[in-house]
Amino acid sequence: MSRTNQKRVGVLGARGLAGQELSLLLMRHPGLELAHCWSVRKESQGQENPVSGAPPIESWNGGAGVDAVFLATPHGKSAALAAEALDQGALVIDLSGDLRIRNQVLWEQTYAQAHPCPGLLDMAIYGLTEINREQIQNAQLIANPGCYPTSILLGTQPLQAAGLLQEGAAVISDSKSGVSGAGAAGNATTHYGEVHENFRAYGVGDHRHGPEIQEHLGGPEVIFVPHLLPCYRGILSTMYVQLVEGSGAPEAHRALAQKYEHEPFVQVLDPGQQPSLRAVQNTNQCHLGIAQAGSQVVITSVIDNLQKGAAGQAVQNLNLMLGLPETEGLS
Repeated sequence: MSRTNQKRVGVLGARGLAGQELSLLLMRHPGLELAHCWSVRKESQGQENPVSGAPPIESWNGGAGVDAVFLATPHGKSAALAAEALDQGALVIDLSGDLRIRNQVLWEQTYAQAHPCPGLLDMAIYGLTEINREQIQNAQLIANPGCYPTSILLGTQPLQAAGLLQEGAAVISDSKSGVSGAGAAGNATTHYGEVHENFRAYGVGDHRHGPEIQEHLGGPEVIFVPHLLPCYRGILSTMYVQLVEGSGAPEAHRALAQKYEHEPFVQVLDPGQQPSLRAVQNTNQCHLGIAQAGSQVVITSVIDNLQKGAAGQAVQNLNLMLGLPETEGLS
């Protein structure tokens, strides 16, 4: 039942893991009404379920529409849906990779296909909330960041912005994700028998999040190596950075602590402390630890890939776009 002044929202792709997480968050959000919830995921026998296919957005609620649309749909499919929703006057938060890379040539190289709606690339705001808050507040279209990029950029982008990263020195990110990062369909490598008592790298050198991280960090080369953890949810990224001469862990800690001092969802731990994956699971939190290791500064970042890495950050962004308290529905 709609409550007074609630904004109506719709979710496309509600049967995926991010879509399910998003729907749960929206159902208990005091300022939002989950008015429409659709999926076009194929059934196990390979047949599309006609009941779950989303009708044209303009027909939702008898043409009255919705205030915002979340797209938890596959890359290559989301951009056209985003254009349709924008035409109907809805705000759009796209959780796919369609709009995360602004450079069209780079996007097409990364996803090995022609971009479906290149005209939207310059319009989309990259929804890394703590970094792009002012742009997000006035945006109509948000490209919600990938889960790995969220964990990495929150720990490194403020250092780049402060001029602390040494020019010409690569940023190395050794990142690990739970199996939910592979999505609801999964694959042979994410089955219980393959993951239990096992640990491995994957997508080395060609993971789609690599170019996304590089574009939004800028500056130094990023070497990104993802791994699959034998757990369900969460990401731990360990970044090795070389700072400018005369700077080390204390300067990095100071820069990150100042950047996130008043942020409700990012916590910079005290010197000597390191974050734990368990502490952020099922939350929209990011915890950061900083330490010196020889000539390198090590930044450790933990998030929940389905929350801060996907659905939680998407709701955080919509709260900003609608002028709602940023933490509403996410505490």
